Amino acid sequence: MIQEIAPHLYDNAYKPKAPDKDSIALYYEDHVCLMARTTEAIRYPRFEELEADNEEIYEEWTYLFTIDEQRYYLVEKLNLPGTSSFALENTEIFRHVKPRHLAFAGITGYQLYQWYQNHRYCGRCGKRMKQDAKERMLYCESCKNMEYPKICPAVIIGVTDGNRILMSKYAGRAYKKYALIAGFTEIGETVEETVKREVMEEVGLKVKNIRYYKSQPWSFSDTLLLGFYCDLDGTDQITLDEEELALAEWFDRKDIPEMETTESLTNEMIRHFKYEMKEFSE
Repeated sequence: MIQEIAPHLYDNAYKPKAPDKDSIALYYEDHVCLMARTTEAIRYPRFEELEADNEEIYEEWTYLFTIDEQRYYLVEKLNLPGTSSFALENTEIFRHVKPRHLAFAGITGYQLYQWYQNHRYCGRCGKRMKQDAKERMLYCESCKNMEYPKICPAVIIGVTDGNRILMSKYAGRAYKKYALIAGFTEIGETVEETVKREVMEEVGLKVKNIRYYKSQPWSFSDTLLLGFYCDLDGTDQITLDEEELALAEWFDRKDIPEMETTESLTNEMIRHFKYEMKEFSE
């Protein structure tokens, strides 16, 4: 999955030390990121590659994280070099570009970029927010409001019936490949209750024997994904929520289509069921 970058080591501890010439600069505009891209790999600019066109780059920055002790920073005001190998690329490429640890850095930085963008002003009094020096927090000097990054929990659900698994396709989305039932946890419910509710809402089925599989940070949607398998409880007749899904159907293990990529928890769970998972029994 996209966060599995070993032997590289990701450290998200907040250490707002000033950047040096070798530090990595992550720059975003809406859904694009500045990078150099070849057919083999991507890379991001170092501060020294941008300083000639950006005199204040060492003064206006936000510390993000380190990978292998290499420091990454968010820069929000940037004059792009007129002639260079760097260009703005859509963040969707982080789903498949290499090396994986740089793809993970790019999409994780993008999630933090969005959080900072969306919390420039206090939601309570409207005054400008300021960055804290000790932790990743924004605070309002006027009303003392404090904002921390919020992560949205969501479930990925492998509904199984013996050697069959339920697979679906989203309605009205650019992503047209097979997926599993999924949904966000609502206020006041457990993730296990989310599993039952989402399956009932999207395909009209009851489930039992809910078992946790694995989690994944998914910065494309500011989400922490929690993977569960569960067994069909009762009839297998699907009642489709056509606003959410274009289709949903049962696949025998041997007929499950191959997953082309390995970046997502969804694809790993489908592959795990196809090749490794044995039928569950109480």
